Amino acid sequence: MISNNLINKLMLWEGVKNSPYRDSGRLLTLGVGHLLTKSELSSGKIYIGGVWVRYAKGITDEQIKQLLKQDLAVRDAALTKLVKVPLTQNQFDTLLSFVFNVGVDAFRHSDLLELLNKGYYNAVPYQLTRWNKSGGKKDKGLVNRRSYEIELWNSPVLV
Repeated sequence: MISNNLINKLMLWEGVKNSPYRDSGRLLTLGVGHLLTKSELSSGKIYIGGVWVRYAKGITDEQIKQLLKQDLAVRDAALTKLVKVPLTQNQFDTLLSFVFNVGVDAFRHSDLLELLNKGYYNAVPYQLTRWNKSGGKKDKGLVNRRSYEIELWNSPVLV
């Protein structure tokens, strides 16, 4: 389940942009790390909360949150299918953040998932640290992000 805590953390870690911008990989992006698709780029519109929205002049903060929730929902479903062991909310949030960043396919084929599904929860933090490169070079932003994710993974869930 997508938590408000994760939404807030992703907005902090990824940054929030109301107008299209180029991400670290030089891809056109909007909101909180939403990579614009070919269809969105060619039409100039994005589907948010059941409505087509022109994004060239920017989108509202509420539309950004809705778009993020839509993007996370796809990854939430994949994560729920792929992970075979029980998780705390913070562990789930960590993995959802990770999958949001690296993609479902990369996660599906990762040592991290294989070890986790064997019950090696303690292996996850180290496995996260391995995903710190962009373009083959260590990326400070990714190093910091993995550090935040590890901190979240290790945080107890407060009831």
